[in-house]
Amino acid sequence: MDFKTLVPGAGGAAAVAADALLVVVGGESVPAALGKALAGACQQVTDAGDFAFKNGRTAYLTSVPGVKAPRLVFAHAKDGSVAAFRKALSAGLALLKGGGTRHLAVTSAGASDADGATAEALVSAVHDAVYTYRTTKPSAPAAPALKAVTLVCAKAQATAAEAGLKRGQGIAAGVALARECANRPANHCTPSVLAAEARKLGKAAHTKVQVLDRKDVEKLGMGSFLAVAKGSDEPLKFIVLRYQGAAKSEAPVVLVGKGITFDTGGISLKPGAEMDEMKFDMGGAASVLGAFRALADLQPRLNVVGLIPACENMPSGRSVKPGDVVTSMSGQTIEILNTDAEGRLILCDALTYAERFKPAAVVDIATLTGACVIALGHHRTGLFTPDDGLAAELMTAGELSLDPAWRMPVDDEYDEGLKSNFADMANIAGRPGGAVTAAMFLKRFTAKYPWAHLDIAGTAWKSGAAKGATGRPVPLLTHFLLERAGA
Repeated sequence: MDFKTLVPGAGGAAAVAADALLVVVGGESVPAALGKALAGACQQVTDAGDFAFKNGRTAYLTSVPGVKAPRLVFAHAKDGSVAAFRKALSAGLALLKGGGTRHLAVTSAGASDADGATAEALVSAVHDAVYTYRTTKPSAPAAPALKAVTLVCAKAQATAAEAGLKRGQGIAAGVALARECANRPANHCTPSVLAAEARKLGKAAHTKVQVLDRKDVEKLGMGSFLAVAKGSDEPLKFIVLRYQGAAKSEAPVVLVGKGITFDTGGISLKPGAEMDEMKFDMGGAASVLGAFRALADLQPRLNVVGLIPACENMPSGRSVKPGDVVTSMSGQTIEILNTDAEGRLILCDALTYAERFKPAAVVDIATLTGACVIALGHHRTGLFTPDDGLAAELMTAGELSLDPAWRMPVDDEYDEGLKSNFADMANIAGRPGGAVTAAMFLKRFTAKYPWAHLDIAGTAWKSGAAKGATGRPVPLLTHFLLERAGA
């Protein structure tokens, strides 16, 4: 997809040559800034009752006098925010994506100005609108005709808008990779396939990839990770990605992604209903790969390490059993009371492994708990950290990227439920506050660096008719890294 900016001539957006013109309008009446032809068309559909100045309303017109584009769409944004602009874009794009539009022009009047954030939102909305999963579905609809998008903006906004388009394209590439990996069925996205995708990323500038196998993991003493992988015939992989965009002496940011490519629950078997969605349980791993894809395009000046413990959680005669005690890489022992609380068991060894990089910060990303879905629903990712500064960075990144998070508590009192009579800790506590106690388990392995945990169980994928991966939180992670790099 080709994105560019255009400063219009005397005729304004109405004179722009494109197959379609999408106009995002704000306010409660026809904006004067539209110009004569567009304002007249907007007034006409409003008077006819085909358009209203209400959030999400759209109107589609063809062959409008004075408008060069043969197709014209109006979409209303409820206010001047970037979030409202993106929502209006999505509504307008829904009217165009199935047609013959190859070149789309977009402009705004009375809504968000065409600055860097708006331009980034445009790229995100377009890529989301045209995405279709095809890997295992030959009957998927043909790819949309749309190939080029032009953001019409004022001269004073062009430089910022162009930077926003570039940033948006890097993030969109990362989101697309994360969605693609997560959407593949578990027999098409095994730990070995994740490792292969990582190796592809290793061909990018400043990026190296190492994949550790079972023998390597055994030598490291990752007894907790090994315990989860025991029941599967698919070989585990521990994937290490390194992006060096700054001096070697600069401490890296480490991203740790949960890579359970399918989660049956193990011996603590899940109910059969909706178990197919457990192919999405590697959403954390997918987001780390997506973030590295964005780094490859944007090349910020910082160092980043990605760690992905990848395996299946399957029931078999070899599987770990409730009540088993294992020794983690940290030397701490864990009583596994529920084998379906496996994500924290693979993450804890990766968090210990992260110590060797002497990191500036560590962020783990995981589809960890259904309790987080109950607490926050599907809009905001759960953010857990005892570090106020790191929390502020991640919260800001989430707001800027329209990929929001919400900070949850990590008070010491929540740790009490993890006590065990037979090990240093249990892998679960009681049902209340389950997302918090899961974070408290991980916190026990993070004493040597600033740490945050993102629980994406409610945001990594959608169910129902729109079932599929979202690619979140790649936008949040990328903005966090760019801010760290001062970009």
